[in-house]
Amino acid sequence: MELGRRDLLLSAAAVIAGSSGVARAVPDRPLGYAIVGLGSYGLKVIIPQFANCAHSRLAAVVSGDPAKARRVAAEHGLPERAIYSYETFDTIRDNPDVDIVYVCLPNSMHAEYTVRAARAGKHVMCEKPMAVSIAECETMIAACKAAKRKLMIGYRCHFEPFNLEAMRLARAGNAGKIRYVRSEHGFVQRDPSVWRLKRALAGGGSLMDMGIYSLQAARYMTGEEPIAVTARESTDRRDPRFTEVEDIIDWTLEFPSGAIGSCQSMYSANQNHILLMGDKGRVELEPATRYDGNHMWIGKDGREQEVTPPPGPGKTQFAGQLDHFAGCVRSGAEPIVSGEEGLRDMRIVEAIYRSAREGRTIRLDQRT
Repeated sequence: MELGRRDLLLSAAAVIAGSSGVARAVPDRPLGYAIVGLGSYGLKVIIPQFANCAHSRLAAVVSGDPAKARRVAAEHGLPERAIYSYETFDTIRDNPDVDIVYVCLPNSMHAEYTVRAARAGKHVMCEKPMAVSIAECETMIAACKAAKRKLMIGYRCHFEPFNLEAMRLARAGNAGKIRYVRSEHGFVQRDPSVWRLKRALAGGGSLMDMGIYSLQAARYMTGEEPIAVTARESTDRRDPRFTEVEDIIDWTLEFPSGAIGSCQSMYSANQNHILLMGDKGRVELEPATRYDGNHMWIGKDGREQEVTPPPGPGKTQFAGQLDHFAGCVRSGAEPIVSGEEGLRDMRIVEAIYRSAREGRTIRLDQRT
């Protein structure tokens, strides 16, 4: 089932009309997640992480493959009532074991299932990128606010020890006044049939996938919001992988302090690098945002030192993310990577595409 923009707005309005405004009691147990989408990320990355969580648990699965859903449910001791198809998803409102819905679907389906989850009275964790347009992001935020449900975007690097330590060092002035950030992410996308190379499902190519890491890093390393962007694309349209979406996008961000962010995403080479340069030194991560095995160095006064960061907030970055959101639901606090954070990224993403398309610098709206 796919919803157009009109349907999404009507769904948000229905949430507004149907919301009682009464906060539901949070159960005194680890909060239950329903994983929507049993592709490689939901099945192989997220679901195993519940074993590392202190405040979160797997409570339900949603899949278009009944056999896979039953197999996964059985492996994790879930009852038959915890298995949903996309057609029966809305009945999840009747399952008190599910507190949070985690949307691990192709990008173009994020808005639909976030709205439907909110309408069912569930809090929502949505994978990045938040959606495929500013309009969809705004609709998702409106639906969750109207239902008085929390919305968080799955930016796992905010819970990854190396990235957290890099942010701390940048804020502490370890490199001095920040002048430059280089952030580049990509991998070789070999299979032309994958959904990430289909515009209708992904909304774009490497920028929508790996470019989110580059953009986020430039923002959280500088601690600033960009005021302008200049971008260019390089894509070989003869390559069967890139008939619908971009391969390489380079973009330059200008920040209010005068710092420059130089970012890149690509689907035709492997790269995973963040470099922050200041007037007194540097902070460098390579690899920077892998699931594990990241490394970091700091340089100052001509000396280089490898850094081992303190532990993150969870046993793994994924467990830290899951438990953070559970804690926000329990306490009422706003997630550190809220829907508004995802919307800010999408405003910049749309500006990057526009700059690359029009060949000019785009001034960014102050709302970013």
